[in-house]
Amino acid sequence: MAEAVLIDLFYLKLNSQKSCPQTLLKTLNAVQYHHAAKAKFLCIMCCSNISYERHGEQDNCELETSNGLSALLEEFEIVSCPSMAASLYTIKQKIDERNLSSIKVIVPRHRKTLMKAFIDQLFTDVYNFEFEDLQVTFRGDSLKQSIEINIITAQELREIQNEIETYLRSLPALKGELTIITSPLIPDIFIHGFTTRTGGISYIPTLSSFNLFSSSKRRDPKAVVQENLRRLANAAGFNVEKFYRIKTDHSNDIWIMGRKEPDSYDGIATNQRGVTIAALGADCIPIVFADPVKKACGVAHAGWKGTLLGVAMATVNAMIAEYGCSLEDIVVVLGPSVGPCCFTLPKESAKAFHNLHPACVQLFDSPNPYIDIRKATRYEFFPQIFRTKPRSPTLTSFFSHVRDGLILVHKLAYIN
Repeated sequence: MAEAVLIDLFYLKLNSQKSCPQTLLKTLNAVQYHHAAKAKFLCIMCCSNISYERHGEQDNCELETSNGLSALLEEFEIVSCPSMAASLYTIKQKIDERNLSSIKVIVPRHRKTLMKAFIDQLFTDVYNFEFEDLQVTFRGDSLKQSIEINIITAQELREIQNEIETYLRSLPALKGELTIITSPLIPDIFIHGFTTRTGGISYIPTLSSFNLFSSSKRRDPKAVVQENLRRLANAAGFNVEKFYRIKTDHSNDIWIMGRKEPDSYDGIATNQRGVTIAALGADCIPIVFADPVKKACGVAHAGWKGTLLGVAMATVNAMIAEYGCSLEDIVVVLGPSVGPCCFTLPKESAKAFHNLHPACVQLFDSPNPYIDIRKATRYEFFPQIFRTKPRSPTLTSFFSHVRDGLILVHKLAYIN
């Protein structure tokens, strides 16, 4: 049973007749009869260039109110926007507010493929969609029973994507302005930074607002993540078309840009100018490396497994081997991550950190000792490679799996 029902009337001139089309009334009655008791959201989507008076106030979709239609419409929420992208995104927000995922879409047959194309761009695999044909005929203004168009051309798909991108760009930033943290140790010849939670358009509470990681298992679609990334690129001054992020596997594999890209890796090293490389991290440490002499840089993702495998030093070694960097010229900056106050491991796993250095573990004799992965990372290096102690940012400024739960969201460390 559908949790939400959407009726697509976006391109119908519902006020074109003085009498209510009986087929439309029949459709709405059927939806109300079959779904009102169990569905938590009944919605009509129409175009905003027509209006409807409801409770003495003008709504955005004018429907002729004779023949019982006025009373029936009280059961539906009417969403009316000037574009399909705006309408569907607004409906998605209402669905997400109710935490719904099973949706029936009643749509004119000739618009079904178009509707599916928009849904593919704005929704993820979290949602289950069921489609039903909408049959509506008006006297003198008929919706012909045309054959369903089964193909969206590449040009049409690009037009859909452009409409969505244009709409998303118009949305205001949530939770404050975009904030980028930088380190004074990284020379000015590099563009670099660490993102926080603010300045994006992601509205899902656990993802809000500057989510930079898309997944089919989350409610944030790729289009929203791409808009967040575009805003970051504009603020930081890098080319989003030349942006590369690690493909995390919690290992110590490093991709040397210019060589064949591995299927997964937790570090990148490059000396290419104009290219931005990035590492994601929730509780794991995103690390930035910069050598102003050889004009080479790197990033790494260091979780507890990667830390024990030496991913940070592996990135340094790659820069030395590939670009002739000297150890004393490389500046390493650790981004925000989970601290020793909050991160525990089973004692068997904690032993490896204790063997690295006892100072990396607190309450070692407990079943779940506290681990300092930041200190462990520092013990990987010779003392001269670090120029500062890691900073301790405000906890709520960043995403955290330990604090926020299973829905992982990542901050980003980048360098160009």
